[in-house]
Amino acid sequence: MKTLNLLPIKPNLNFIGKQNIFFIISALFLVLSIGSFFTRSLNYGIDFQGGIMIEIRTTQPGNLAQMRSLLSDLKLGEISLQEFGEPTDFLIRIQKQDGGERAQQKAVEKVKASLPPDVEYRRTEFVGPKVSDELFRDGILAVIFAIIGILAYIWFRFEWQFGLGAIIALCHDVLTTVGIFSLTGLEFNLSTVAAILTIAGYSINDTVVVYDRVRENLRKYKSMPLTALLNNSINETLSRTIMTSLTTLLALGSLYILGGEVIRGFSFGMIWGVLVGTYSSVCLAVPLLLYLNVDRGTGTDDAKTR
Repeated sequence: MKTLNLLPIKPNLNFIGKQNIFFIISALFLVLSIGSFFTRSLNYGIDFQGGIMIEIRTTQPGNLAQMRSLLSDLKLGEISLQEFGEPTDFLIRIQKQDGGERAQQKAVEKVKASLPPDVEYRRTEFVGPKVSDELFRDGILAVIFAIIGILAYIWFRFEWQFGLGAIIALCHDVLTTVGIFSLTGLEFNLSTVAAILTIAGYSINDTVVVYDRVRENLRKYKSMPLTALLNNSINETLSRTIMTSLTTLLALGSLYILGGEVIRGFSFGMIWGVLVGTYSSVCLAVPLLLYLNVDRGTGTDDAKTR
């Protein structure tokens, strides 16, 4: 039975020889991401800022431009309107109003008075500042605890050098994902945090596959120079890595194009995460082992075999 291969069965690409280029590219990505975060910050959604969310359904496909004009005349601050699945379903987001719950309720009443009487109001939610702060804190903690858990797993399954290399690559993926949201101005909300957690799992899975091959080859080829051994390990798993990434991107591309505005941020984050996660697993996680003195199990200094 033949297997499908996107690359030659035994490609011979010199990834380790280009490690300095990869490190420079990653450093630029990180500097750009961190710099953008501190200068531009993020476009926080209602989940983290607080505000009002109203889901409506019209009897006929609505005119977005006309509805936006009606809502902007209400002078309620920042208001966003987007399709929510079907052409007759819409999601209205309104920034938090000054004042207490009564002020938020008045804003909802203004919206209802400005829209046609046949509009069906399917959901109205208020997110207060206390709740939004808690959601933001819990989202950050979820990412931190996920990274700690992944570190513990890799450390248990492999030697500490593998665990450290995997976490450096994983932190690179998370930081650049946050950076791309800062640079593009896409809304950063709870679904984005879910995307980051999913990216972490995907990235570490890719890294573990390559690391498994590295560990296997370390035991098999005791005298092979480490650079050659790492290159062989990457090339031996490259077809699988690319096949997994492409099939995942096909599904995510469909979600991004057909899923609508509501999950577009999540889909975009996942697409970016798959790309950067694949890159970091091959071009960062493995070359980092050269500098972490990975144990070859021979009792000799690794530097002599590089």
